[in-house]
Amino acid sequence: MKYRLSITLSFALAFPLFAQNNEAGRIEDAGKAAEQIFNAPEKIPQDTLDQADCVVIVPSVVKFTASAAGSYASGVITCRSGIGFSGPWGSPAMVSLESTAAESQLSGNATDFVLLLMSPGAVDKLLKGGVKLGTDGSASAGPVAGTNSKKTEINVQADILTYSRASGMILGVSLEGSTLRPDNNANKNLYGQGKTVESIVFGKPVSVRDSAKNLLATLQKVSPAKKLRAVPK
Repeated sequence: MKYRLSITLSFALAFPLFAQNNEAGRIEDAGKAAEQIFNAPEKIPQDTLDQADCVVIVPSVVKFTASAAGSYASGVITCRSGIGFSGPWGSPAMVSLESTAAESQLSGNATDFVLLLMSPGAVDKLLKGGVKLGTDGSASAGPVAGTNSKKTEINVQADILTYSRASGMILGVSLEGSTLRPDNNANKNLYGQGKTVESIVFGKPVSVRDSAKNLLATLQKVSPAKKLRAVPK
């Protein structure tokens, strides 16, 4: 009995560390994906990225994880800090992308999904429980700037712009029907009890984990300041 209790206790003590390491690994993968996505020759237009309030990266998806509630993949969100999302990029939080629509975009190779949240309303809906693309807010396949474009000025008014990257190619893709949700269990594993996506984004600043430094440095380098969106005429 003592032997069995010892094994059980050891597993219980080790599990939080395992979970934390798992979340940290996803953030590291998101940082590596960000380097490749935002420095690619054909990439998200600079004007578009500069208008984003938050960036979601769901890295290295080969197959979605099945659960009783459906299929999902773990992702990372980071938002600009400060009033009106006008400051530097803040500490990342964990989210999940649930979708058969996203699954249909998988090519057999590892695929990164990128979602740009372009309005405070989209951010608010996500933080309050989740946003269904195409239902709770407008979503659109995002524009891509080619290597031959001298200047790309694109005024896209969708609340959320969606992309995928596979085999080095970045494409705007439709993820309509997908749901983006906070993953508060993962945030608890990473930051401790009581930490939610909302408290990480809008609460008191939390310490930046070592696993997040590459992601934040990349975003701060490629888009250090927010650009206001043009008002449609």
